[in-house]
Amino acid sequence: MIHTYSGKTIQFQIKYKNRTSIGISIDSYGNIEVQAPKKTPDERVIHALEDKWDLIQQHVKQMKDRLNGPLEKVYENDESFLYLGNTYPIKIIENRNIMQDYVEFKGEKLHVYVKQLDHENSRQALKRFYYQQCKALVEKSIAFHQSSFKTKPRSIRITDSKSTWGTCDSKQQLTFNWRLAMAPREVIDYVVVHEMCHMVHLNHDRSFWRLVGKIMPDYKEKEQWLALSNWKMTV
Repeated sequence: MIHTYSGKTIQFQIKYKNRTSIGISIDSYGNIEVQAPKKTPDERVIHALEDKWDLIQQHVKQMKDRLNGPLEKVYENDESFLYLGNTYPIKIIENRNIMQDYVEFKGEKLHVYVKQLDHENSRQALKRFYYQQCKALVEKSIAFHQSSFKTKPRSIRITDSKSTWGTCDSKQQLTFNWRLAMAPREVIDYVVVHEMCHMVHLNHDRSFWRLVGKIMPDYKEKEQWLALSNWKMTV
């Protein structure tokens, strides 16, 4: 079926099932499915769609953007970057008197200070900023959750991994991906808890997941955020 509302048109499927309420789901390709109780009038389905219209549009766009992959960054004023789960524009400032290029977050923008205007200088400054922020955020989270564990990490490193958000080895040495600084604080907390739980259970058996769930009951929501957003966590 096709429906137009507020100047936007969507296509959706209806599946009638033995249920008492209307549910709306969007798959990883941006396809919309409405699950409705049997004999539900079309008008009620349309009302349910319009009631969640803005949220549906937002999710469809996210899914389609995810499929297209991240756009190449241009490192110019007002280019957007993720930080702690929100998107902020950058402001590039040339200052030949500074010792090293650096970034400051000032509430509404990421201020990038460089000795010489150059895209690579800006990129490296941003990357260094995320490394520093990730280290501070991870250390703070570990300190907060330490009371749930009898053992402490032997070391903490921030790395540039292409495949993992964090690791814990048999020596209880923890590593974390610097891109985590782009995630919301609660998602960073989840990755920290996940790796700290590996200090107790090195594999992903039931005991491991029970411990994760005990410390963070809603951990699956944090996993979902990473699964849906990892494609745009880039510099």
